[in-house]
Amino acid sequence: MRVSSAAFSDLDDLADLWVELAADQRSFGSHLRADANRTPIREALARHVAADGVLVAREEGTDGAEKNDGNDAEGPETGDIVGFVMFDIEAGAYEQDATRGMIRNLFVRPAYRDAGVGARLLAAAETALGDAGADTVALDVLADNDAARRFYRRHGYRPHRVELEKSMRNDTHSKEDR
Repeated sequence: MRVSSAAFSDLDDLADLWVELAADQRSFGSHLRADANRTPIREALARHVAADGVLVAREEGTDGAEKNDGNDAEGPETGDIVGFVMFDIEAGAYEQDATRGMIRNLFVRPAYRDAGVGARLLAAAETALGDAGADTVALDVLADNDAARRFYRRHGYRPHRVELEKSMRNDTHSKEDR
């Protein structure tokens, strides 16, 4: 497994992986429509690739030879993408007392989970964010995604802010009734 910077030639594959991620997240209560957001996420991925804010994990070539230690961003981009992480430095209208790095998306294909791929992607993104001046790193995880919450806890993430949501629909009242 090799972690390296994504290239513009990876955008279609990355958009496909994001659609897979978004479709999977629907089972945990996400409101994002997976395929309907393919174009906007491809554009966001392109902006992040241009800013060196997307790392990919690639399966090594069929010869099985490691080209480096797996963390080097140099060398030819070969092998299928099995996971990615998208990240940046938070930019907002408010002044803060800490520079926050943001993990926007992290996804590993199901067949490659529990093999350290997500941990390597997360660690590489954290290193890049630290190098860019981040004092802290933040991310969002769906409340019902217990596996993801355990993964991030194992890597030192703790709740900082909690978002609450209330449905405006119930058995006796819906938008259609208005």
